[in-house]
Amino acid sequence: MSIDALLPITIYGSSISYFTGKLENYFRIKGIPYQLKGLTTPHCMKRVKQNTGSTQMPALLLGDGRWMTDSTAIIQWFEREFPTPAVTPIEPIQRFFSLLLEDYADEWLWRPAMHYRWYYPEGSLYASTHLAHELAADLPLPVFLKRWAISRRQRNGYTVGDGIRRDQVPRVEAIFHRTLEQLEAIFRQRPFLLGAVPSLADVAFSGPFYRHFCLDPVPAQIVRQQAPGVWEWSARLANCTRQSELGILLEGIPADWGPILNEVGQHYLPYLCENIDAVKKGHQRFDAEIGGVLYRGARWSKYRVWCLQRLREEYTALPEQDQQLARSLLEQHSCWEPMWRHKQLPVDADICARLPFFSTAKMLDVYD
Repeated sequence: MSIDALLPITIYGSSISYFTGKLENYFRIKGIPYQLKGLTTPHCMKRVKQNTGSTQMPALLLGDGRWMTDSTAIIQWFEREFPTPAVTPIEPIQRFFSLLLEDYADEWLWRPAMHYRWYYPEGSLYASTHLAHELAADLPLPVFLKRWAISRRQRNGYTVGDGIRRDQVPRVEAIFHRTLEQLEAIFRQRPFLLGAVPSLADVAFSGPFYRHFCLDPVPAQIVRQQAPGVWEWSARLANCTRQSELGILLEGIPADWGPILNEVGQHYLPYLCENIDAVKKGHQRFDAEIGGVLYRGARWSKYRVWCLQRLREEYTALPEQDQQLARSLLEQHSCWEPMWRHKQLPVDADICARLPFFSTAKMLDVYD
């Protein structure tokens, strides 16, 4: 299939959206032309929901009339259909750990990114004003009321409403600061996470950084002052074109990924286990203490159960010798035990079985 058969490609989302930005960076690296349109009208929202099952961002409309949803599933589909230039590493070990970091960046760094955007007045004012004009322009309400409604909705859904209480704020922000230090150490040595060329790992971290940490007023100032290498990387990634022209990847998994993998093993995967317990019990809200942070009344996510199953499947698909190496690294960074703690996962097959072309409300719709 030629990519020309799918043109024009339209991304429906927001120019300050976490996952919209992630998908845009992927398309730029891949050399796939697209146009970005905002979900600006109730009619547009309804059309997206009818065709994808959700109004989450981004939604993709292909030139042949098909719709797509979920940035992770969309990227995997394009990598299968258009393998050159490859953004997902071809080497099995690199592929597996890149997918692990993508899941971590998507589903865990989301929390501090949403916190910084909606907790601080300057962040909330910036984002709510932007979204009021970009996505809610056609609503017949004063702008200040749109801002108030958007800010209230996001805080109730994704900061306080997802378990982050005021007394836990310093520890949640520490997640961001540690990530900043970890990435800065890497980008002092090389331009991208796996060497001279951008890969899926870079695309994954562009979600929280490109459209949140490097854009929102409070974290962007911290990035500029404390991690200029990360600031430069975010701009360099956004300015990339076809990957094949840029260079080669390193071999294996770089040692300086170690601190990030420790975060995955000590924080994200244990959180997934707590979430799995809640889904098994039918508890839509649950308390979890992860890495010294007590999340009170966090929302369950059936989608994240599917995420863990997908990682397990990727591991078992590795050649035997690569499985041994991957297990060694996973054990070294405290990832192995939580990845396999639950023998049976309560996967709701209906939620993700038709991805990337449809989902049955796999997560709550958001303005991120």
